Amino acid sequence: MTEKSSGVVDLLGVLTYAELTGFLRMAQDATLAPTLADCAALSDLAAAEYAHFRLLRDHLSSLGVNPEEAMAPFTEALDAFHAQTAPGDWLEALVKAYVGTGIAGDFYREAASRVDEKVSDLVDEVLADADRSEFVVERVRAAIEADPKIAGRLALWARRLVGEALSQAQQVAAQRESLALLLTSDPDPADIGRMFARLTEGHSKRMASLGLSATA
Repeated sequence: MTEKSSGVVDLLGVLTYAELTGFLRMAQDATLAPTLADCAALSDLAAAEYAHFRLLRDHLSSLGVNPEEAMAPFTEALDAFHAQTAPGDWLEALVKAYVGTGIAGDFYREAASRVDEKVSDLVDEVLADADRSEFVVERVRAAIEADPKIAGRLALWARRLVGEALSQAQQVAAQRESLALLLTSDPDPADIGRMFARLTEGHSKRMASLGLSATA
């Protein structure tokens, strides 16, 4: 699939807007931090999101694609996701940054696995979350150790985030046929089932890293 095919442009468009909104929301969530050090750490992660946004925006421009036009079809769905999952406190903000963003990223990686290597490598780069994972896991595990009762609340919050993230991703794919074809070029229900099994496995691993249960 060529770099400028409609499916690739859609994939890059949704990711560009996801990184932009991720930066804005993460910067806002940093104000919930209990310490200046935590505020600075999450602000650093927000800055990384903005750097990813610029990378994607510039790549779209290099293809002769207007970045604003590429992002436009996805603003409603992503804005709705953030509106429906506004964190109520610092720990909810951390879980959202890790679990909610993580499973959405896995969904887009599935699409990127079907495009050319250059685009796939770019997607992998902007979705890398090693620094975020280390920071969130450390803070959430410490909070649970200090007060084990919060684990149940955070697990419920994480499950809500995953439901909303998958709903948002499916809505986007349903509205953009070219993007949907990247995910389901093989209409075999078994293939689709395997994809969702991989998404579930990734989610379960993140929950385990946080010390939370992935099941009700």
